Order: sequence, then structure tokens, then C-alpha cells
Amino acid sequence: MEGGDLELGELLAAAEAAPPGESVYVVARDLRKRLGAERVSFLFVDLIGERLVRLTAEAEGDTPARAQRIELQGSVYDKVLRSQRQYAEPDGQGGRRVITPVTNRGDCIGVLEVTLQYADDTVLGQVAEAAHALAYIIVTDRRFTDLYHLGRRTTKTSLAAEIQHQLLPSAPCCEAPQFTLAAGLVPADDIGGDTYDYTLDRDMLHLSITDAMGHDTNSALLATLLVGALRGARRSGCDALAQAHSAHEALLTHSRGLATGQLLCVELETGICELVNAGHPWPLLLRDGTVEEVRLAVNLPFGVAAPTSFRVQELRLRPGDRLILLTDGMQERGAGAVDLAALIRDTRAAHPRDAVRALTTAVLDACHGNLKDDATVMVLDWHGPQQKDQPEP
Repeated sequence: MEGGDLELGELLAAAEAAPPGESVYVVARDLRKRLGAERVSFLFVDLIGERLVRLTAEAEGDTPARAQRIELQGSVYDKVLRSQRQYAEPDGQGGRRVITPVTNRGDCIGVLEVTLQYADDTVLGQVAEAAHALAYIIVTDRRFTDLYHLGRRTTKTSLAAEIQHQLLPSAPCCEAPQFTLAAGLVPADDIGGDTYDYTLDRDMLHLSITDAMGHDTNSALLATLLVGALRGARRSGCDALAQAHSAHEALLTHSRGLATGQLLCVELETGICELVNAGHPWPLLLRDGTVEEVRLAVNLPFGVAAPTSFRVQELRLRPGDRLILLTDGMQERGAGAVDLAALIRDTRAAHPRDAVRALTTAVLDACHGNLKDDATVMVLDWHGPQQKDQPEP
């Protein structure tokens, strides 16, 4: 073992010089060279968050191993992803098995698993640094290869599901000083047209959750038109009201049907949230241990030919608030058996991504695994504006 600190610049340069599908192999070679690692694997989470897919970086001369699928629920990998803490144990052969989360800004991409003959605190720290670097490398490289998309498909994907998935942000979770955000979408057996979206500007967090009318490819195509119009307006600097009008006009112009939605713009400096509700279910707010509906005025859905206009409403978030946005698939039919308010209270101490998982799992279980409509939820924890450093006198 040569040891030595992680040379991030050298590692990134090596990753860039290699084909984009070989990120794990680049990191594995580095760990073998510096730490004497014997076995290196990257396990990434599948699309629905139920399984892990193992990609093993074999040493030179070894026969490549087939991708291995592992149930996530209750596994040690699940523990590492939930806690976001490194885990180490004896490997049964005199060495140490080390499992480290691979996470980027709160987005749990997977875990790095390494077998080492020697692992003190310094070595464990170097493995953690390598996992952190791997997260950034994968986020960059997956723009150029389908390897990570392909590996995450543990079930057959329909055309409608493929379209729907491509409409979602590449990361279902985001962490910032002012907030933590996570979202999840469990598709119906016959895709129901749900989407969620977010983006973070220097002074504003933009959120949207939408439900396009219909099912299968028709709803997926309608959702494509809707999300495209919302993003186009947002990227042109439009506020929530102008985004709503853009989406509405797009659906009217192309006669594609109707969609409900909520659009939110949250000022990072104040916590003031401007909302537009286009026929969508009310959000839920957990504040001081109590869950209540945010009883917004409800405008007509996008695409309804009517003389009424959309209305901007205001909600002032307080530090410690948890805001939950959802689609009607979280409440309809069999899902109605789930006491969402109680579950939100019970998971108030959990990270938003774990709260999302608990909520969607409860709805899926209540429907015995067969959803009649998409079930989508976004959880926003508001931490509050951050104090700026004061200039020294």
C-alpha cells in the first residue's frame, strides 16, 4: 500500500481522460494504488428506490462480473443511505469491509463498497473522500452515457414511463443552507401524467407539481407540453403567475387537454412563498407538531377555456416548517386508507427523502401494489434565511 492523501485534481483528470462509462474503474484503480483495496464496487439505487444494482470494478485480468441486483429494504446499504454515515465491519477474511455513501447535494446516488486489509481512521477518511469525488464524477459522466440509466432499470419501462421519467429533475433531493427538499413519484400501472420539478436560483427556489389528465402516452405527452411551457417561462425569468399563464396558453393552443398544478416561488432571504394553485389538492403544512391543510383559493386547471385568471397567493414559511405537496393519487381510492397527517407527524424527525419514502410506500401498500393513479409527493423542510457575515469594524 502506497498510502498518501487523495489528489483530487489527479483523480478528476484521470476520470476525464477515461471513457464516461468507466468512472468506477478510475476510482477503483486509485484506491488499489493508494490503499491496497482488494475489491471495489459501486452500488446505485434503481429508479423506484427498491433495489441496488452492483457494478464491480474488477482488477486487471479478472473476468468481468455480471451486474447484481440487491434488495434495498432492511439491508446494511439501506442503513448507510438513510444515515449517510460510513459503515465498516470485518470481512471474515482478516480484512475490513467499508461501505460509504455516494451522495451529491443530498441526492443519494448509491454507495461505494471497498474491501481493505487495513483501515484506520485515516484510511476510512480517504475512502470517504473518494466516494465524495465519485459522486461528482458520476453526476458529470452520466450526461454522456446510458450506463447509469440502464443499470437503474430493474423492471421493464414503457414508453409512457420513459417520457415521464425524462421530465423529472435528474436528482430527487436537494440540500441548501435554507432548505432541504426531496420528492418521489410512484407511477400507476397505466401512467397517470404526474410530474414534479424544482430549480434553485441565487435568491429563489422554484417548485412545481403537476397532474396531466388521462393515462399512458396521452398523459405523458400532455405532461411534456406542460413541463416544457413551465420551464421555458421560468428560464426566461418569469414569476409563478407568468409561468401559470404560459402553461395555460400552451395547453389551449395545442388542444392537448387539462392539467392541475401548483407553482411556488420561495424567496430564500425571507421565506415568503408565492403560490399559484390550478385546480390542485391543497398542500399540507407541518408546523409546531400540527399538520394542517394550506387552504388556498383554487383556480381552474391549466387548459380550461374560461375567462377567469390565475391568482397569486402568499404563504410565509417559518424555520422548522415542513411543507408537503402532493397529487390526488396520494389521496384517492385505496390510498385514502392512509392517514397522511399522522404519518407526516410520525416522520417529522426524518430527512425529507426518508419521509417521502415512508409516504409513498404507505400509499403503495394500501393499494396492494396496484396504483390506479400516479402518487407523487414533495417534502420541503424550511431552515430559514442564513445570516450573512458581518464586516469587521
